[in-house]
Amino acid sequence: MADRDKFTRFEEVVLPHLDAAYNLARWLMRNDHDAEDSVQDAIVRALRFFAGFRGVDGRAWLLTIVRNTCFTRLEGRRSRQSDASFDEEIHGGETFAPGPETELLNRATGDALVTALERLPEEFREVVVMRELEGLSYKEIADIVQVPVGTVMSRLARARKRLQQDLRPCADKGAT
Repeated sequence: MADRDKFTRFEEVVLPHLDAAYNLARWLMRNDHDAEDSVQDAIVRALRFFAGFRGVDGRAWLLTIVRNTCFTRLEGRRSRQSDASFDEEIHGGETFAPGPETELLNRATGDALVTALERLPEEFREVVVMRELEGLSYKEIADIVQVPVGTVMSRLARARKRLQQDLRPCADKGAT
């Protein structure tokens, strides 16, 4: 009966955050397949160590495990090969707009954003994904990344500045 309660609590606390886990893994791994594998490994680890979970919100706890799993995989990959390539089919988002000009502009902007995010160093990309895409607080990000809140704020500011610089040409094109 204790195992059943553990699984029920795990389902309630951790599983609702699978989308956030996958989103973070996808941006860190830069590959859908590797992201899926990383999340699967992270869920297995989370279940194995769930008895030690003392928090109320499993989101930050799960994202910490996902982050660590991704970095472990990336480290292993780096020792075997060079940098991962950008796959346009995986990361290029489809955009829908009423007219062909708007569709073209939206696609170019979306592609530019994905490319700009891909160019960010991991330490910047992960905080942007957690803050802007997952809506985590500075404190939650600091806990996950294991740095002070001020460092999170600094990384976000630097990442936003780089994104702004990279996306400025797109904004200029859209304004004309």
